[in-house]
Amino acid sequence: MTDVTGASDVLQTLFRSEQGGHEQVVLCQDRASGLKAVIAIHSTALGPALGGTRFYPYASEAEAVADALNLARGMSYKNAMAGLDHGGGKAVIIGNPEQIKSEELLLAYGRFVAALGGRYVTACDVGTYVADMDVVARECRWTTGRSPENGGAGDSSVLTAFGVFQGMRASAQHLWGDPTLRGRRVGIAGVGKVGRHLVEHLRKDGAEVVITDVREESVRAILEQYPTGVTAVADTDALIRTEGLDIYAPCALGGALNDDSVPVLTAKVVCGAANNQLAHPGVEKDLADRGILYAPDYVVNAGGVIQVADELHGFDFDRCKAKAAKIFDTTLAIFARAKDDGIPPAAAADRIAEQRMAEARAARTR
Repeated sequence: MTDVTGASDVLQTLFRSEQGGHEQVVLCQDRASGLKAVIAIHSTALGPALGGTRFYPYASEAEAVADALNLARGMSYKNAMAGLDHGGGKAVIIGNPEQIKSEELLLAYGRFVAALGGRYVTACDVGTYVADMDVVARECRWTTGRSPENGGAGDSSVLTAFGVFQGMRASAQHLWGDPTLRGRRVGIAGVGKVGRHLVEHLRKDGAEVVITDVREESVRAILEQYPTGVTAVADTDALIRTEGLDIYAPCALGGALNDDSVPVLTAKVVCGAANNQLAHPGVEKDLADRGILYAPDYVVNAGGVIQVADELHGFDFDRCKAKAAKIFDTTLAIFARAKDDGIPPAAAADRIAEQRMAEARAARTR
């Protein structure tokens, strides 16, 4: 940690806050390669923890630990709602991947994951790619998201986008009585690995798409691919204020739904691929109070984890796609539960996931 106060804040989060309760947190360092990483295991109630590796230039080590904790907790809920026999875990590597990522660093990271003996299974996330997992797998057999040439399933963003699209279809069914996006206007913040595939699904279904991304080249590539039906705006702030927006899809980093963005959202639905979209507890109620339907992020973006989990048993794309298609039914069930219980959809999803994990823990003690 950078200072004692930072360390104290992390321990407070881990041991005493509602965002804590993790089983294990591992701090990893390999000075020779420059590796500094955090592996957080939130729960193994349903099975080995499964979650990706994020490579990001955090402002501080304390911020990196906090992100790992939040992401790992989210994976427990995501895997539970996806019907997987996996708990939740996540890893973060601290640093700018464009500057410090190397074969030596990834191999060192693989050794740390391997030392956990299968309690944590890793995969790709922001800043890591299939080629990176191929390197990690040389030191760790508990690695998914590898290339087909190395026994893996390849890019998991394909099914992540497909699952988000199913969540959008369910939202349309619930709100407008028809599971199609034809004639709807959808705003996507972030057209990288997942967002670009989501554009394809939406255009095929007849939706009008508005995009933005911090990388101008990503926006330009989408506009060249879709000369009609897709427009761009300068930034996320402009996107969320776009008039006539039916659905807003945050597909970049977390915290997109906060005290600043929610009051100015024009969309009637929020359904996107980003993890941890709710900046803090209470935002889900703010959305509900404004009449905005929120499709819980960890439910609709589970297509990718469904894919990498299947890789552990011999990957079959059709089997994975069929399972990811069920995100439509799961999302509808959450909306129904929310209505019956008089609570926001995010709270309803949490209740369902927590019930499954509690039942698994109880079964272990019998």
